[in-house]
Amino acid sequence: MVAPRPDRWRRSLILVVTRRCQLRCAYCPTVKEGEPDLSREDVRRALALFVDRYGGGDAKLFGGEPTLVPELVEEAVTGAPPTVRVWLSTNGLGLDDALLDLLEAHPEVTVTLSLDGEARDHDGLRRGAASHARVLELLPRLRRLPRLVVTQTIAPSTAARAAANFRWLRGLGLHRFNLLPAYFLPWTEPQLTALEASLAAIGDEIRATWAAGERLYLRNLFVRAPTPFYNTGFVVDVDRRIHPSNLILAGAFDALRDQTALGTLDDPPTAEALEAAAPSAAELLRAHTDPMVWASTLAADAALTRLCDALYPAYFAAREAR
Repeated sequence: MVAPRPDRWRRSLILVVTRRCQLRCAYCPTVKEGEPDLSREDVRRALALFVDRYGGGDAKLFGGEPTLVPELVEEAVTGAPPTVRVWLSTNGLGLDDALLDLLEAHPEVTVTLSLDGEARDHDGLRRGAASHARVLELLPRLRRLPRLVVTQTIAPSTAARAAANFRWLRGLGLHRFNLLPAYFLPWTEPQLTALEASLAAIGDEIRATWAAGERLYLRNLFVRAPTPFYNTGFVVDVDRRIHPSNLILAGAFDALRDQTALGTLDDPPTAEALEAAAPSAAELLRAHTDPMVWASTLAADAALTRLCDALYPAYFAAREAR
């Protein structure tokens, strides 16, 4: 959701450990092949710099698909200082026994797993591998992770079934969610209407769950950003350059990488320089997005914001009741 002011970028390290991915999701703009991955030393350097110069906070492992470089996931998880909280975003395909053992040994790590609902919608939006079946095989172990968050992406073509997909995911024994309308895609008016109705139905289910005293976590209630989807932060790309926003992940904005780079791991920018550049990154994003797509993105994001605003009273009432 769009925040009224920039988020606390200095508390977020975004490590783009690889640009590679096994999947080609219809709604994902971020895959770009043909570039080297970060190294173990790069990860160590970025974590140390984040703590020494920026104070630590959340270190988010992004890609591509981070589990394609399991040694870098291990480096971040085992080498993170006490003031750094590691987040791993994954499609699940690379989660083998070794990585699951690592994550079970480090319950402080938040794992955000991409799972959109039933197979027809999840696999229907992906190309490259049978992702849905593989993730379901892993669920018995994944449910052991105390900080597992399922990201349910809602594409324009699946908006009408989003509430049914949410209920199906809950039926798997999952209770920590992040809802993600597919941004930077064209949405038609009927699709936006379907999104609004589905989010309202999801909101009703969440309120009923809380009223019954059952647990359900919705990450969207606690996250705001200056632009939809992309975040400002201390962003380290695979080429070791540092940016104030991860908008450089998208292939459509690849030409902006030279404009937004502020330094490297060897010659990092000051905190003041990153803070000053964050608003300009958001401006570049809007200037380089088709006006119709931008309007669709804002409309989808506004629907999500309305859901969260409507849920806050029930959330606080449920918290008081505990």
